Amino acid sequence: MDIIGFWNNKGGTGKTSLAFQSICQYAHDNPSVRVLVIDVCPQANLSELFLGGLEGNGGKNLLSVQGQTPRCSVGGYFQLRLPRPYDAGDFSSSNFIANPARYNQQIPKNIDLVPGDPLLELQANAMSTLANNQIPGTNTWIKIVSWLKDFLAGIEEDYDVVFIDMNPSFSIYTQVALASCNKLVLPVMADDSSRRAIQNAFSLIFGLKLPSEIYAQHMFSTKIVEGGLVLPKIHLIVKNRITQYMGPASGYAAVLASIDDDLRSVVRSHPQYFTFGDVDDGIVEVRDFQSTGVVAFARGAPFFAMSPGKLTVGDKRIAIDRAQRDERAKEMKIMASML
Repeated sequence: MDIIGFWNNKGGTGKTSLAFQSICQYAHDNPSVRVLVIDVCPQANLSELFLGGLEGNGGKNLLSVQGQTPRCSVGGYFQLRLPRPYDAGDFSSSNFIANPARYNQQIPKNIDLVPGDPLLELQANAMSTLANNQIPGTNTWIKIVSWLKDFLAGIEEDYDVVFIDMNPSFSIYTQVALASCNKLVLPVMADDSSRRAIQNAFSLIFGLKLPSEIYAQHMFSTKIVEGGLVLPKIHLIVKNRITQYMGPASGYAAVLASIDDDLRSVVRSHPQYFTFGDVDDGIVEVRDFQSTGVVAFARGAPFFAMSPGKLTVGDKRIAIDRAQRDERAKEMKIMASML
């Protein structure tokens, strides 16, 4: 079972929008594939999209799901684990899973969802404390970061692929999510901060280019390997929001080219951290979603489910151009095929 995470330690890269559109497209193109989405983010924006978006009462539907007993969310599952953090115990993963198509008919029915939850912020301190406890014979950190692996172990026969959306931070709940993934999708934008974010991601996940060796023993990668787990591999780099007017001599193109150069250098020196051997095989470009993306986000709508023409968002009528809609859907189809 592939477990694919969407993450970048820089906010504003369009990660959640990309995750929503590409996952929906993937499920739409593969109707026999059983897909599980886990939203490991306290903002739960991805969950609201799946449950209807702004126009489809996504927030209200999310509260309704979270209000079930037990709490149907990733926070509800973590809450279950807190009293006995080092013992997986006996629980039913299905108690924390919802089917978004029940709330949002535009979502493919073969997608299930473990919703996000603001409880994650409250739980983070407790989880970090528990992870750093000293108990003879017990690797407490590994026990905590394995919580999602425990969750998925109980349903591995029920799903073919799992997608995980993560918070930009490198908090303990993000590390729990990363520890469960075998592949990663990293969205970037055409700016120097995104370039630095990729370099930071390689440092945080793989321990590359650390400023001092004193950090090495405390790194995520060191503790994962010493604990007998396997690091995820970079599977796809998404150059997001590439402007339609970018020429070959533009400043944007220069930054993107430098990102490619950085990636080629790391792929050559550390091929074990990538699923691809050639950078060109691991990169996809996505243009600005523009007004089509605004409407899709408000309505919780995959591009393939949107009709062109004038649509209402709030108290405004926004025109969706057919060609633009088709282009966005085509890009998501390409990205989905690379997942």
